[in-house]
Amino acid sequence: MKSPPPRSTPSALQRSAVLLFGLVSYAIFFATFLYAAGFVGNWLVPKSMDSPATDPFWVALAVNVALLGVFAVQHSVMARPVFKRWLARFVPTAAERSLYVLLSSLALILLFWQWRPMGGLVWQAENPVLVGVLHAGFAFGWLLVLVTTFLINHFDLFGLRQVWKYFRGVSYRPLKFVTPGPYRLVRHPLYVGWFCAFWFTPTMTVAHLVFALATSAYILIAIRLEERDLVAIHGADYIAYRRSTPMLIPGATRRSGVAERATTRVVPEVDFDVPQSDPSSHARETGA
Repeated sequence: MKSPPPRSTPSALQRSAVLLFGLVSYAIFFATFLYAAGFVGNWLVPKSMDSPATDPFWVALAVNVALLGVFAVQHSVMARPVFKRWLARFVPTAAERSLYVLLSSLALILLFWQWRPMGGLVWQAENPVLVGVLHAGFAFGWLLVLVTTFLINHFDLFGLRQVWKYFRGVSYRPLKFVTPGPYRLVRHPLYVGWFCAFWFTPTMTVAHLVFALATSAYILIAIRLEERDLVAIHGADYIAYRRSTPMLIPGATRRSGVAERATTRVVPEVDFDVPQSDPSSHARETGA
């Protein structure tokens, strides 16, 4: 029986193309992330979540739900291991994460472009102290999302570490399971950040409420899918971590009688070559 032919070594041009693709994907992601903060917070963008309504309510609702559905399907399907195995037949493994990041960004850009403001007021905070607290919670959410990625490995999460190693001809090592910083308090601090970013607002409109409810439902479903994958990948380590650490609210479901805990290790420096792991990253699903 003939053995399969060995894979050819990628040329310098191929490695450079993958690196360029990863850099462009990351640049698009970062611009999208910044725009998203302005879109949700109604700051400094030409069209925000609460721009003046232009369509009938039910038309706007249907369009917005469809746009949120497109993002949810893309974000979840591409994160599943079976899809990744299928994609590896057509795309270099090193570029898979960058492609995921790019398509997620494009799904969000489509949402920003086609979003239909809906009008309607659910609540309006008037007390200056309360308004300040809500603005602070909003800012804290976005900051927590960003900081959390650096506490693990920002470069791996968004595909840069993979394409850089591919460009250099260095084998990629999967990230080890660790629980740095806020991961010792909750299993999914990244998602806690998103909840704060979406729900802390002094002005809650109908459009904002639809967005917050839909994204919150998606996050709760994604957590279940993601944790199933994490158990399959990390086994007993993640099972022990899940038993001893609450999902989203510090101290909410901590079991005092559980003696076993996942081994933790905090790596003081993050760079392209330092293996770290986000135990809840929707990338390793997770990833969000």
